[in-house]
Amino acid sequence: MYLGIPELMEHYPELGSVEKEIKYAVERIAAGFRKGGKLLLCGNGGSASDCQHIAGELIKGFASKRKPGESRRRELEKKGVACKIIDGLQEGLPAIPLIGADALCTAVLNDMAPSLIFAQQVYALGKAGDVLWAISTSGNAENVINAVKVAKAMGLFTIALSGKGGGWSGKNCDCAIIAPADETYRVQEYHLPIYHAICREVERKFFL
Repeated sequence: MYLGIPELMEHYPELGSVEKEIKYAVERIAAGFRKGGKLLLCGNGGSASDCQHIAGELIKGFASKRKPGESRRRELEKKGVACKIIDGLQEGLPAIPLIGADALCTAVLNDMAPSLIFAQQVYALGKAGDVLWAISTSGNAENVINAVKVAKAMGLFTIALSGKGGGWSGKNCDCAIIAPADETYRVQEYHLPIYHAICREVERKFFL
């Protein structure tokens, strides 16, 4: 079963060049969660789908069942939530993909500037101590760059997941994970196992 960074390195030895950065991303995402922060995710096209995928692995159980802890269970029971509902819940980590909110995104496109679609959400939702995970195969998507600029100005930690040498995001984010590929489809093929390993390692830090 695919579990985490050691397995990632075994199956993709060429990713050894970014192992340190992957581990750094895990530590900073986990640190943000421990301090009550959240993870914001942005990207376009296939990377937008990756944002939703990552959020899904963190908001609900990935490789762990994450049953509600006793204290939270008692709290819900006191509020009248039925045991049947509580038994079906899983502990989650706050990850927000800044894509998919059609009404909001089209409002920004219509009323503001298309290149601000992610920056506006970072400005409204982000706070110091949060993490922005910016995914761009080239590292040069303008709307992603703008989001990173706003995030850094607001005190968010920024992670780039890119390829093709990293582009602007790879040079300016606090942590840059640059897949060793140039073709977009190859970069995306590396991104999936990379973020699965990150999600699993983050999950391990909070849940058995």
